Amino acid sequence: MDLLTATPVQLALAIIFIALLGFLFTQPNGLVNWVQKKNYQYEVTSSLYMLTPTEKFVFNSILFLTFSMLSTACILYLPDHIMTVSKRTYYYFAGDVPVGELSKQAVETATKASDGILSAAKTVYDATANTAATAREAVGQAAGSLGRD
Repeated sequence: MDLLTATPVQLALAIIFIALLGFLFTQPNGLVNWVQKKNYQYEVTSSLYMLTPTEKFVFNSILFLTFSMLSTACILYLPDHIMTVSKRTYYYFAGDVPVGELSKQAVETATKASDGILSAAKTVYDATANTAATAREAVGQAAGSLGRD
């Protein structure tokens, strides 16, 4: 079946469908009322209600073209611009160091820092254990001296 050729039955169904859609969109239902209200608010806010239909068309065309060019520019050029800015920011912070070498330096620095933290924690643990042992001895001696008296 060729898509470009239509039988009379298909044409009749298409005409009925279009007529039904036209009828439904002209009936005052919630969606149509909402769209009409938004159109009215747009025309009143931008003062289009006092223009002729030709002037409205020109104004809306210029507005549509401006926003479409702006959105196209954002979609096409903004990702590349963000990448360029991020590369420049990386260069300002890291200098001319390659990423792999910088990550090796970061790993070495993190390893040294963790070793330092581990040794400091071990020292604190040993000091706490010695203090606890000394306190136990002092409590034991005090309890012994109280028990003898």
